[in-house]
Amino acid sequence: MCMKMRIVAVLTAIIGCAPVLSCADQTRIEDYEEARHLFWTELYNKGGKTLYCGESFSARHRRGVNIEHVFPMSWATRTLNCGRRKQCREDSPRFNRLEADLHNLYPSRRDINDARASFRFGDIGGERRDYGSCDFEIDERRRVVEPRPASRGEIARAMFYMHKEYGMKIFRRLGRTLQRWHRQDPPSKHEQHRNEVIERIQGTRNPYIDQPELAGELRFD
Repeated sequence: MCMKMRIVAVLTAIIGCAPVLSCADQTRIEDYEEARHLFWTELYNKGGKTLYCGESFSARHRRGVNIEHVFPMSWATRTLNCGRRKQCREDSPRFNRLEADLHNLYPSRRDINDARASFRFGDIGGERRDYGSCDFEIDERRRVVEPRPASRGEIARAMFYMHKEYGMKIFRRLGRTLQRWHRQDPPSKHEQHRNEVIERIQGTRNPYIDQPELAGELRFD
């Protein structure tokens, strides 16, 4: 547990409430190449399920599965104003740490990851299915994607984490949608376990998993 989390635990025991949790940027993983290795060898070394479709994969058989940045890196480059992704990798140590943060990385079907691109999350009317049994919808005109209900809370909390810890911009309309998804789909035992494993790897936790009520304190542009 990071030092700030320990302090919070002590304060909570003494005064009966907890201040906002924040462990600041992760600094253990230097870049995305290192993060990819740790993602598959430590975080998902026993396999798992894809974020958007909930499809199982094993440690040995993950063909067609890759890594999704829930908060898009094209948004991050604009917020940091460091140029394109390649330039940001060369010139911005903070971008490299941000790009490598495991709290923002999830396994995804490759075709879904490609289709999502950097579209924002949102609600789409109807139930059009273009990916078989996978409940993932896209409105290309509006540049919006709607994931299955069972993944919406995890998505929201990953977005909140990037907003809080790195100052990544979330506009008000999207923020309200994410807060609703967060309330409708609270943290599961699997998500809590993932939070524990990530803390062991990179030394930071997602406070919106530990204390979901903190999401109500967030303000968006």
